Amino acid sequence: MAWFFLIFFAILILVVLAWQLKAKSSHGPQEPPRLPALPLIGSLLSLQSPCPPHVLFKELQKKYGETFLLMMGSHRVIIVNQHAHAKEVLLKKGKIFAGRPRTVTTDILTRDGKDIAFGDYSAAWRFHRKIVHGALCMFGEGSASIERIICAEAQSLCCTVSEAAAVGLALDLAPELTRAVTNVVCSLCFNSSYSRGDPEFEAMLHYSQGIVDTVAKDSLVDVFPWLQVFPNADLRLLKHCVAIRDKLLQKKYDEHKADYSDHVQRDLLDALLRAKRSAENNNTVDINAESVGLSDDHLLMTVGDIFGAGVETTTTVLKWAVAYLIHYPDVQRRIQHELDTKIGADRPPRLSDRGSLPYLEATIREVLRIRPVAPLLIPHVALSDTRYGRYLHYL
Repeated sequence: MAWFFLIFFAILILVVLAWQLKAKSSHGPQEPPRLPALPLIGSLLSLQSPCPPHVLFKELQKKYGETFLLMMGSHRVIIVNQHAHAKEVLLKKGKIFAGRPRTVTTDILTRDGKDIAFGDYSAAWRFHRKIVHGALCMFGEGSASIERIICAEAQSLCCTVSEAAAVGLALDLAPELTRAVTNVVCSLCFNSSYSRGDPEFEAMLHYSQGIVDTVAKDSLVDVFPWLQVFPNADLRLLKHCVAIRDKLLQKKYDEHKADYSDHVQRDLLDALLRAKRSAENNNTVDINAESVGLSDDHLLMTVGDIFGAGVETTTTVLKWAVAYLIHYPDVQRRIQHELDTKIGADRPPRLSDRGSLPYLEATIREVLRIRPVAPLLIPHVALSDTRYGRYLHYL
């Protein structure tokens, strides 16, 4: 008898939900096609696939069209799978779709959204972004300063490879590429670099990989936050790696605050400190760091963003580029010929040479096309009712 009532109420709930959806589709705004959804779990059953999410969405496009809607638990998610709509959402109506969803994992990663990448759009976020933009402009000579750092680290990497080749030693390029990219970012942020086996460098590699492995998993705890009350190995690993990251960042930050000088600017962290102090002391602007609550956490999470966006993504692209070039030696030869004829052997390539190296540029773009680092980007949230394409979006 108990089972009978359970089934009866389940059917009743489904009938009510179906009626509500029908009423909304017939009288409400026009929505994109919707994947099948069940109470509580939404469309999760339709998303079960061995394919990566971006490949799965491409397959679903054949059935549901270029733009479709699905339910992640109780959250409505619109998949924009078409270039014109993506351009409209990200560029033409970028401010309307500038919000960010709050999730359990990103809150842990960013101290409740105190960074740029995952922070929600607000007055504080706009001011934070302005501070970061000003700091980047104040950092040395902009791209020229960064270019010198990259060239120095590339030269060091080439020496390492040449030394291994001279003695016939096999060399795993993966850790060497990671170290080179990490040193570029560390020089940019902290005016420091690391040699092989450095304990602090190894700790950075450990926490970076741990964060990537957990955040990239699309954990169910982000769909159903109440699941965090149960034991969760991925969440435990994420908290552990974030704790290591925060300890390293805090150490660097404390060192910079202790010997900070308005007359010396060594790196991006100095530039951020100067921009923040300048904003706090500027009484002529309508909004300042105090009024929006811009704290030390915001600056620390900004540096964390730069590591997340700079080290892992750049290293991944370089690894894939090397892997493809190994399998396409003719492409290697054409790139080398272009570099020899346009640049020569007397100096390294510079950013200003980019227009003279079309084949190298095309190769980089092809690697990014075949192996995109973040094919789904960071999710966006609409801040108001709006239209995209022929569809209406309502809050």
